[in-house]
Amino acid sequence: MSSTKFVCIDAHTCGNPVRVIKSGGPKLIGNNMSQKRQHFLKEFDWIRKGLMFEPRGHDMMSGSILYPPHNPENDFSILFIETSGCLPMCGHGTIGTITIAIEEGLVQPKTPGKIKMEAPAGLVEIDYKMKDDKVEWVKLTNVKSYLASTDLTIYCPELGEIVFDVAYGGNFYAIIDPQKNFSGVHNFTASQIISYSQVVRERINTKYPNWFIHPENKTIKDVTHMLWTGNPIDKNSTGRNAVFYGDKAIDRSPCGTGTSARLAQLHAKGLLGINEPYVHESFIGSKFIGCVEEETNLDGKLAIIPSIQGWAKIYGYNTITIDEDDPYAFGFQVI
Repeated sequence: MSSTKFVCIDAHTCGNPVRVIKSGGPKLIGNNMSQKRQHFLKEFDWIRKGLMFEPRGHDMMSGSILYPPHNPENDFSILFIETSGCLPMCGHGTIGTITIAIEEGLVQPKTPGKIKMEAPAGLVEIDYKMKDDKVEWVKLTNVKSYLASTDLTIYCPELGEIVFDVAYGGNFYAIIDPQKNFSGVHNFTASQIISYSQVVRERINTKYPNWFIHPENKTIKDVTHMLWTGNPIDKNSTGRNAVFYGDKAIDRSPCGTGTSARLAQLHAKGLLGINEPYVHESFIGSKFIGCVEEETNLDGKLAIIPSIQGWAKIYGYNTITIDEDDPYAFGFQVI
């Protein structure tokens, strides 16, 4: 029986885990990270499952693998891995990865304080600030984000009919604002949000098949995340969310792509201006600062260029072995 070793560095971004695979990642084929993502999913998804799921990970685990850039003007490429799959883009994962990469010397930026990162969803430009030998904060300028649909309806068995919008911020999000049958995330537990989301997300994709497909990348499709909103804990924050992803995960961070989708929704509805800070709280109260940097268009639709600023902390170093004679080599979930 063969075994494979992975050297990993663990961190968290505002409470949500990020595991960077320092060595052991597979060689991937493709001209860009979107193509390489498809190759990974086809032949190497066992690595994701083994490192993200129990017993080596947990339901909230997420991570990344770093690769050389395809364009020499950029600093590196990234593949995101987590319990929900290989996301085209991950905001909290980017913030955590940049923190690890800079502090541990995995990436040598061509311009100190700035990074150009190739993600499956496209090029992401990043700023970061050092304080002594630590990364104090990371600010990413995300991919084009836009409001895809508004005022759609779905039936939730526990809540009744709910109205939602769908916005894209690197992944497609169903956004549920406070309304008649949902008073706001502040009045619900995480377990309730998970229970509702598991049913509602499936029903959305069944009721609205092929409605949510990225116009420039057909591999990015369907609602993969649910974003429930409500009143913030801190009166100085602008809003709060509970983001559901995977099979039963609630993001402990405010979620970078979710914040991007939220900014796109609010801006398209005239509720958030350009350069207006949006302090976004997670379910646990940690914060990202979001901002609409500029307007743009995507396939004829109004879109925005959003930025997200947050922080991360390294907390561990480990070498993980996936051995084929282990009956749980490729992980498991207890749902």
